[in-house]
Amino acid sequence: MAETAEDRLVRMLALITYLESHPSVPVADVAAHFGVTEGQVLLDISTLWVSGTPGYLPDDLIDFAVDDHERNLLTLTDARGMDRPLRLGPQEAVALLVALRSLQATPALAQDPVLVSTIDKLRAAAGEAAGAADAVDVYVGAEDVGERLTALRSALTDGRQVRLRYVSGSDVVSERVVDPLQLLTDAERWFLYAWCHRADGVRQFRLDRMLEVTVLDSEAPAHPDVALSERTDPELTTAQWHVRLELASRARWVAEKYPSASVTDLEEGWFAVELDVVNLAWLHNLVLGLGADVRAVHPPEVAASIAERARAALAAYEALDAGADVAQ
Repeated sequence: MAETAEDRLVRMLALITYLESHPSVPVADVAAHFGVTEGQVLLDISTLWVSGTPGYLPDDLIDFAVDDHERNLLTLTDARGMDRPLRLGPQEAVALLVALRSLQATPALAQDPVLVSTIDKLRAAAGEAAGAADAVDVYVGAEDVGERLTALRSALTDGRQVRLRYVSGSDVVSERVVDPLQLLTDAERWFLYAWCHRADGVRQFRLDRMLEVTVLDSEAPAHPDVALSERTDPELTTAQWHVRLELASRARWVAEKYPSASVTDLEEGWFAVELDVVNLAWLHNLVLGLGADVRAVHPPEVAASIAERARAALAAYEALDAGADVAQ
């Protein structure tokens, strides 16, 4: 599985802390500690060497001992504060307090002791920022799904099956028995991730589309082969294409704007970015909009579909021009 940009960032931050307590450590030891290749460690060091605090002048950058680096050793000489625990600023404290209040506004969590204690401690530490957080209105969804949420939480806790009367996005009402597996939220809506016996597979159901929720006496069987999401938000779609684009340096915004599986620097300023794509039409528009900033697309069948889309667009423009000439 390709490494994500988020994974690499976490490793580089951990690398700073590790080198702070391990001066003059061989590159091979660092690679073994983090479970990566020596080349990847050196690539991380090269990135850190041009990173730092705002200003980004030489004195603002993370620094390493050059002599040790030439001997394949790593010694951190200036961490630029990256090794110190971070303190919450006023804006961060407000954001956290509001997020916790939104959790507290959901049924079954209003009096949760851990949540209440965390909010109290954070409010005490935030000082004046706590007042700003209290002034923010918390929105937890357009429709009250409290009773359904409470029932489904109970079914999950007790391991019971649930009968749903459900209306789909196409306004088709159906009744189905499900084995609840997980509750997820995207901050606006709640979703039930469950094994549906009617579909004989895993499905996701929006709570605001549930007309009736009945917790049954029958025990919900275990589904050990079903992988539960480690995220709190629902993965509503599954990527069907894993695509690699080779782009010019001025198209770096693509890697920054869209979630990428990996980013690899190439020769002469080019770079490769790997994307998990759900909608191929979206990729067509992206690549055609980049124009000459794209030099390669993989896999070949995706590249062929983009080329076909480009030819169709050119044919449409030629037909439009021909019509304009006739009109004149």
